[in-house]
Amino acid sequence: MQSEEFIKRLEKVFDYYGMSASSFADKIQVQRSSISHLLSGRNKPSLDFILKIVEHFSEVDIMWLLKGYGDFPKNNNEKDVTTTLSSPEINNIKTPLQQDLFTTEHEFSKNELFKNTIETKPTMSKIEKNEKENEIEQIVVFYKDGSFKLYK
Repeated sequence: MQSEEFIKRLEKVFDYYGMSASSFADKIQVQRSSISHLLSGRNKPSLDFILKIVEHFSEVDIMWLLKGYGDFPKNNNEKDVTTTLSSPEINNIKTPLQQDLFTTEHEFSKNELFKNTIETKPTMSKIEKNEKENEIEQIVVFYKDGSFKLYK
């Protein structure tokens, strides 16, 4: 995506809606500085930023905004693909290989059920006391102010 071209398209959106950069930022709920950084070329637009524009402004086509393909404002005669099927139609669509996994009962033999179990035997280890007991030579306590105290 060419940043300069994206900036020009973004400015067309501002002009179309008669908005300033700050009011546009408020509308799509982003920081005003993020718009400023985009317009100056300092930052590139994030996916979240682009999705917020498309979400709040239905006339903006995402492909037009990103690549300049298509027209702005979006042609109202074109139907959105997501609205062509109603909810009942979507629920009735079945794929040829769709199978109900919960109504079929499977019978397994005992050998199949316990084939992958691992037999473990409890083991106890004797804790042996170390014959040679270490003695503490010194303890150092460090304080946050940088001082310390040495105990011997």
